[in-house]
Amino acid sequence: MKRRTWTVRRQRNAWVGILLAVQWAGAGGSRASAADGVETAGDILQFAIPATAAGLTLSHRDGQGAMQLAESIALNVGVTYVLKYAIDEPRPDHGGQSMPSGHTSISFTGAEFMRKRYGWEYGLPAYAAASFVAYSRVEAHRHHPRDVIAGAGIGILSSYIFTRPYKGWSLSIEGDTKNVGVRLSRMF
Repeated sequence: MKRRTWTVRRQRNAWVGILLAVQWAGAGGSRASAADGVETAGDILQFAIPATAAGLTLSHRDGQGAMQLAESIALNVGVTYVLKYAIDEPRPDHGGQSMPSGHTSISFTGAEFMRKRYGWEYGLPAYAAASFVAYSRVEAHRHHPRDVIAGAGIGILSSYIFTRPYKGWSLSIEGDTKNVGVRLSRMF
């Protein structure tokens, strides 16, 4: 019973951290506009998503997963920055190196890692948060929609290449309108 409670708490705590980061970002100074809050939240989430993925590898005591995440991030950063400087597309705010979005690519790397390694229970909220990061980059006029689409694709492919499903214990809660159940399973 103690192990089940700890696993459910671990899953819940991972997402509480991301939600607190978003809330903290949105609670900036009173002179900040709503667009500034969206941009700041996106800036924080670009780090919070991969940090949550790394935290999951620690909480699962998953050294192999940590290595897969590191390989995914290394490939993602390498491809993203090679393309940024090779393409050198102007940003909507007239800056440079718009294509692809680095914020978006690192966010989707973390989201796809969590989905493929630990399942949709972690992946779905991570994908929602990564999508918000992509939205924040377009909303702040830092990227064109094509930049964030390219960044998302690079991030997803980077993790998809290196990540394998976790073969440890997993706990899931299932239910419908009449029944609720808890399933503890292990992949071999």
